[in-house]
Amino acid sequence: MHTTPDTRPAVVLLHSSLSSRSQWTTLMAEQEANYRFIAIDLLGYGKSAFPTEAAAAGYTLAHEADAVAAALASHLDAGDQFHLVGHSYGGATALRLARQMRDRVLSLSVFEPVAFHLLPASDAGRQEIEAVVAKINAAESAEDATRTFIDYWNRAGAFDSLPEVQRHRFTNGIAKVKLDFVALLGEPARVPDMAQLDLPALVMAGAKGPASTRRVAETLAAALPQAQFTLTAGGHMAPITHAADVNQALLGFLENQRLIA
Repeated sequence: MHTTPDTRPAVVLLHSSLSSRSQWTTLMAEQEANYRFIAIDLLGYGKSAFPTEAAAAGYTLAHEADAVAAALASHLDAGDQFHLVGHSYGGATALRLARQMRDRVLSLSVFEPVAFHLLPASDAGRQEIEAVVAKINAAESAEDATRTFIDYWNRAGAFDSLPEVQRHRFTNGIAKVKLDFVALLGEPARVPDMAQLDLPALVMAGAKGPASTRRVAETLAAALPQAQFTLTAGGHMAPITHAADVNQALLGFLENQRLIA
């Protein structure tokens, strides 16, 4: 039986910490006629297994990127090219993956990637997030740690305002969040390494996002050779809370890549 090849551009989607591939549901449903979306659950989230004990002992973004690459092998043929999209921790993972698979990545779109390793130790944004990480690690309970994490990215009181079932689900994921921060702050890549990513890039940030990720986004946009920087409505979680605005910016960028191709 002859099957018609799928000519839609492949777009790989990587979600934020404490989220899952389902955060892209609206985008995928609205644009499935135009793009072949491949949404991946990062390790420890959604239906993806928690990192092995050996990996967790010295967790890195390479572990995360390698897991995404392995997952992609079941969706794409070896050598198939794709557009890469990432939000927050997924954005930092996308930066690592793009460097590892540079010949296959057609474009890169990231929303407030938490690539804090790009900021020097003296940077106020890095100091801000390191204080948050220290508070999470010093928390007396998983729930207190999760409250600190959720409230930082959203607003004070955000965690306590959630339904109990959602608070419980987030609290169950905080162990992986701690590994995410280990990977992010231990990543060896620095600003000059971003010059390797000489490809069309869109760097987005929410107008109401925290100083730490705004600093990362601005630093990254200046470092990437072909980057454009866009501010959207909302804060750090805008791909979820202001999905229409973020998706419009993303789709405009992807459509330009189609026209160029």
